[in-house]
Amino acid sequence: MTLMHYSENEEQKNLLNHFLASNGVELSAETLDKLYKFADLVVDTKEYGNLISEKDSQKFLSRHIADSLVPYIYIGKDLKGKRWADMGAGAGCPSFPLAIAMPEVQFYAVEPRNKRVQFMNFVKDQLHLDNMTVVGKRFETSGLAYLDFVSCRALSTFENDWERAQPGLARGGQFVTLKSFNNIVHLENDPAVHIYKYALPQEEQEYALVTRGNE
Repeated sequence: MTLMHYSENEEQKNLLNHFLASNGVELSAETLDKLYKFADLVVDTKEYGNLISEKDSQKFLSRHIADSLVPYIYIGKDLKGKRWADMGAGAGCPSFPLAIAMPEVQFYAVEPRNKRVQFMNFVKDQLHLDNMTVVGKRFETSGLAYLDFVSCRALSTFENDWERAQPGLARGGQFVTLKSFNNIVHLENDPAVHIYKYALPQEEQEYALVTRGNE
């Protein structure tokens, strides 16, 4: 099945832009264009293996780009000069959309799988993302430390992800993760955790942005 370029996919663009607008966010035309180009690179690039399923390739903006931008919606203001690492970065979500939306933040996409690392370096060059560094290691051996933010998306349990992230955080830094709400409902009464529930366009389940500070 041949998919049109996302810059021409008005349905997907409208779903993404309505999602952003409903959350009080308006991105510049230049930023949106880079997001569309990133989506095309993930869907169309085949030499680094199968990066995304056929089903998800048809809704990449409304599902994956929208989800990746949730941390920007809730915490992405006034972060100039901050350092942010994403564990298990995979094909670049959420780190690349966040780096596109926040050029003033230095991002590290940390991923041990060589094919994914090659792909993300290719995308970095294609999109001229000077604020992105791809690190081809596990987070625990990356050498990254004193970070302002460490994130991950649907990696493991919240508890396991926090245990991995916490040693790399600066004091006062934040762990940020995107989960299905059903998987973190047990944290609702945990005073150390903040939960922001949200819905994605045309998706039935409920999602959550979960943060925990490194006190």
